[in-house]
Amino acid sequence: MERHLSTSTAGTRKKRGEGHTRRDEILLAAKKLFLREGYEATTIRRIADVVGVSAPALYLYFKDKEAIMLALCDETFGNLVENMSKLEKTKLPPLERLRRCGEAYVRFGLDNPQEYWLTFLSGNTPKKVKEAKELSRTPESIDPNEPGAASAMAFAKLMGMFRDIEKAGMPLYFPVDTAAELVWMGLHGLVAALINNPEFPWTKRDILIAGMIDMAVRGVVRLP
Repeated sequence: MERHLSTSTAGTRKKRGEGHTRRDEILLAAKKLFLREGYEATTIRRIADVVGVSAPALYLYFKDKEAIMLALCDETFGNLVENMSKLEKTKLPPLERLRRCGEAYVRFGLDNPQEYWLTFLSGNTPKKVKEAKELSRTPESIDPNEPGAASAMAFAKLMGMFRDIEKAGMPLYFPVDTAAELVWMGLHGLVAALINNPEFPWTKRDILIAGMIDMAVRGVVRLP
């Protein structure tokens, strides 16, 4: 995936008192640097220079580079959680709600390829995101204000959709968490293929998206 992003070189040190948006500035600068120069090659000092603060000042907001990446992942998962929460409030049947959730997931990834690449494809997923599945088994224990919570909330909501499908009388071929993983893996593969190979002569995206969702759902749900 080509990631053409411009970042400024070392900026002028910002005066004290200009920090009301400092955290957002740090995240934006870090995201651009991670995409352009790579996560491993980007240092805290480099991020601080671009933002226009000292490295010690940056540490007031984030303890290390992984904490910055975790915050960026939280932003991505936060958007997904918001979309899933909206679907939960609808009166759609559980199966249709799952299909709509799958479509929203794919559309989000394709509409936000840079954020999706950083979160799922860069190979630098923070440890807390990897541990989210275990936390998602007990959603009542998730603190939404805790760094890394958004990923656990997203997976918990996805598993909740499968539980609702079972309650509606449609059994699953697999345990709930396995079914959720399988559907996610299928949709993630579609998004990754379209993001990483934009020049490939794919057929119509709408057909690919609808087809993948249908295959994924039919593969885990015993339909009437």
